[in-house]
Amino acid sequence: MTLRTTLDFLLHDWLDSTGLTSRERFADHNRETFDAVLDTCERIAREKYAPFNRLVDTQEPQFDGEKVTLPQATHDAFKAYADSGMLSAAQDYDIGGMQLPYSVEAAANAFFACASVSIGSSLLSVGNANLLMAHGTELQKQVFAHNEFSGRWAGTMCLSEPQAGSSLSDVATRAVPDGEGFESDPLGARYRLRGNKMWISSGEHELTENIVHLVLAKIPDTDGKLVPGTRGISLFIVPKKMVNAQGELTGVRNDVALAGLNHKLGWRGTTNTLLNFGEGKFPVDGQAGAVGYLVGQPGKGLACMFHMMNEARIGVGIAATMLGMAGYYASLDYAKNRPQGRPIQAPTLRADASSLPPEGAHSALGRPSGGVGAGKDAAAPQTRIIEHADVKRMLLTQKAYCEGALALELYCARLIDEQHTGTAQDAEEARLLLEVLTPIAKSWPSEWCLEANSLAIQVHGGYGYTRDFPVEQYWRDNRLNMIHEGTHGIQAMDLLGRKVLMEEGKGLTLLSHRIMATVNRCNGIPALAPHAKALARALQDVGVATQKAWSTGVPGEALANAVPYMQAFGHTVLAWIWLDVAGCALDNDPQQESLETQGHVGCAKFFFHYELPKINAWLGVVQSRDLTCATFPEGAF
Repeated sequence: MTLRTTLDFLLHDWLDSTGLTSRERFADHNRETFDAVLDTCERIAREKYAPFNRLVDTQEPQFDGEKVTLPQATHDAFKAYADSGMLSAAQDYDIGGMQLPYSVEAAANAFFACASVSIGSSLLSVGNANLLMAHGTELQKQVFAHNEFSGRWAGTMCLSEPQAGSSLSDVATRAVPDGEGFESDPLGARYRLRGNKMWISSGEHELTENIVHLVLAKIPDTDGKLVPGTRGISLFIVPKKMVNAQGELTGVRNDVALAGLNHKLGWRGTTNTLLNFGEGKFPVDGQAGAVGYLVGQPGKGLACMFHMMNEARIGVGIAATMLGMAGYYASLDYAKNRPQGRPIQAPTLRADASSLPPEGAHSALGRPSGGVGAGKDAAAPQTRIIEHADVKRMLLTQKAYCEGALALELYCARLIDEQHTGTAQDAEEARLLLEVLTPIAKSWPSEWCLEANSLAIQVHGGYGYTRDFPVEQYWRDNRLNMIHEGTHGIQAMDLLGRKVLMEEGKGLTLLSHRIMATVNRCNGIPALAPHAKALARALQDVGVATQKAWSTGVPGEALANAVPYMQAFGHTVLAWIWLDVAGCALDNDPQQESLETQGHVGCAKFFFHYELPKINAWLGVVQSRDLTCATFPEGAF
């Protein structure tokens, strides 16, 4: 199956995206308009992104001390994407949007991530603008968000600092009122920021005429001290170039300076920067300090930023999924065309029956003795490697990981549509489910689609380890996704420490009901009934592990094995996704006449036979609150 046929099945057969057109917001759309969007994005990705994926990897951004230079291909790709209208695809008509469902937008953007995730760096601009649409003033929306949606300006998120990393409570960037009357600026209360921000994707480039930085900083108290913890963090708009209330550039550069580029393992086509705010290199009105405009209320910046971070985490999941998918398609093509080896012949037993061992006797290695082992006919023609069982195992693992992850991401995207346009009850249920599933949507593809990329290299053999084939780049690009937008460990602690417990476990309970609904439906389908029973047991085991992890009420004991818990939880969620997808496929094609249906049902079977059993080991250490890792003495390392 191609990516397009997979997307069409998941969107239209499984998620019934066309059914959304009965809602007022999407009433102008139909299957044809959705397909037209997918067609356009598929074409742009094929023409402007995919051919240059290797080029942007080898021709990294260059900084001459004044500006950053990117390959022309990156400029052309960004222009084609902006001209397509995809930056504002989900926005209202009156600001130039298409009012597309988020699920369709996410599916369309999958083509770009598959073609070249390193070029496709528009994710943060859209997330930045969406945050301002939710929390900014009307003028902030008009001046900053609308210009990002048009592609005229780009956006970033500036959270991490060199000394703090992921610990946002240790943010040290300061924001002080910019003189008397600072609250009267039409663009928002005006502050001066001083500090350093690290790991800022697309923090400097010449793709757009301006860059809108969203920066976390702390406003000192009356004694000039920073409030400890996260409750003192505020959010500010800090444009690279100063603008007026009409959205026009004033010709003044803001005091934001590029300190240097980070040279990365992957994503080499996207600039990643260290930015200095307020060092005095570009003084505004004769004084140092980057000018920033307050978003929302003082001290509420982190709550605003999480609006962007949660959206970005689903985006990371899609990026990880599509990098895995790109590797899968490459290794599948290679396996179909690479001749190597010959069929294994059945072992030959000796003719003298008296030499055979007694029934049940075996050699020390477990192979029946008394005959000649399996061999190969050197004169036979070579077989393609896809005919070897172990290569099929590796390909099927990739397919199960990547197509399952894609279904998960689109399911979460559909929940966002429900949250925004569904009934009050549907919206509330979508909110609860997203709270629980977002850590999985970010972490599961980041771990297991990376493993898919590793298997793609293995399928290629030694060639996969060279730059003659693209799979090594896909692995390098994907390795970032377990780190950014909240590391694997942070996602695990968020899941076990917050999400499954929040609001007295409402989200976990609702998810359990959704899973059991699929179990009950598939119990009546003979091909899926054994999988349904296995999923019910797995769900029960996860519930028991959750209770036992917190049975002592000691966070250190409960969270010591948060990552194994998240792995088991994620595998259970993906087993549910695969069971539901397979059930839908069999509803459409009960006799499995099409190869597409055989693919869905076969992947579900593989996941339940090869993957779901892994959760027993993970849950074992969670249930026992095993402290082997937590108590291991530092000196013993």
